[in-house]
Amino acid sequence: QVQLVESGGGLVQAGGSLRLSCAASGSTWSINAMGWYRQAPGKQRDVVARITDSGSTNYADSVKGRFTISRDNAKNTVYLQMNSLKPEDTAVYYCHAQVGVITIYDYWGQGTQVTVSS
Repeated sequence: QVQLVESGGGLVQAGGSLRLSCAASGSTWSINAMGWYRQAPGKQRDVVARITDSGSTNYADSVKGRFTISRDNAKNTVYLQMNSLKPEDTAVYYCHAQVGVITIYDYWGQGTQVTVSS
């Protein structure tokens, strides 16, 4: 079992920055990859950025060059630095952890609201 707790959301003006944090606990040794997803009202939950246990990263096209995902393995924490925020970035952001090799298990945080005003 893995537990995820997010923090760092809030209200920011367009062009501003926020940093989200996600602290993992429990069987953190079993995590293969972590990431951030977001879900705006009336829309599906989409991936924003992912980072593997080897440090490889990938991003949604809409955030490339503006968002940076990183992880501190000693603290079992993953971060999402969000710069040049746009109103369309407004959503609930969820931390995700992928566990397992043959059978994959997904764990989710409770979500944190990010609101970007124009």
